[in-house]
Amino acid sequence: MQQNKKIKKIKSLKENLVTYSMLFPFTVFFVVFLLIPIISAIVISFTNFNMLQLPKLIGIDNYIRLIFSDDIFIKALKNTLVFALLTGPAGYLLSFALAWIINEFSRRIRAVMTLIFYAPALAGNIFFIWIYLFSGDSFGFVNSNLMKLGIISEPIIWLSDVRYNLWVCVIVVLWMSMGVGFLSFIAGFQSQNNELYEAGAIDGIKNRFQELWYITLPQMGPMLMFGAVMTIAGSFAVGYQTAQLTGFPSTDYSTHTLLLHMIDYGSMRYEMGYASAIAVSLFFLMVLAWKYIEKILRIFSDE
Repeated sequence: MQQNKKIKKIKSLKENLVTYSMLFPFTVFFVVFLLIPIISAIVISFTNFNMLQLPKLIGIDNYIRLIFSDDIFIKALKNTLVFALLTGPAGYLLSFALAWIINEFSRRIRAVMTLIFYAPALAGNIFFIWIYLFSGDSFGFVNSNLMKLGIISEPIIWLSDVRYNLWVCVIVVLWMSMGVGFLSFIAGFQSQNNELYEAGAIDGIKNRFQELWYITLPQMGPMLMFGAVMTIAGSFAVGYQTAQLTGFPSTDYSTHTLLLHMIDYGSMRYEMGYASAIAVSLFFLMVLAWKYIEKILRIFSDE
């Protein structure tokens, strides 16, 4: 019996050799650049490691320090959740809505509009535009126009005032949220089965919203999942944008996020154990959010 099982395994391996060979590069990439770093970060998070000496095991002290001793971590956690809860769902729905509208145009117009809306994600250091718009002097675009209209009497320091800078960053991050998820929605609309729309019209589908709910969304399950993954990753990984706009650190850490907190301790203070604990916390926060979004998206796949 065992010999027969071995023979069957060898035969199956030979039959699927081409498939395994094609999967091998991705498997290597996944293990080396994703799996190993995640496992390493989890292990290092339980140590005191300054990159000059060997790691010293300290148990859960780093996590206790995060929750009970690090006030900046709590503030960074709150800011990260604000970005995730505001820019994540809003960016996701906005990407889908724009993709749905763009899909109604002709091929050439659709290509141009896709490029226009995707351009912010392609651009590199484009924050100087927003720095000019929200400049804290009277020559800034927003300040100058508000003063001309008589809404304000003196300039507002948008990027330094803790009452405004977080919301400015939310606007900018939302503007830059048309990323890969947006392209996946565009591709999803282009791969629809037109026969289902004809059948739906016969069965009583009366308008575009009914088509969207009963025909389009059930066909776009994989695209919706992929867009959700990319949106979640982007909304929780906010940090570089706020650093460019409001400085690092920002005024009273008002726009500080978990990503910036991790960079602070990992790249500047070289407390790799503590930085790894921050990274692990952010990772599991993203996993929890993804599990919740996955349950919501299953509604469409079950229908």
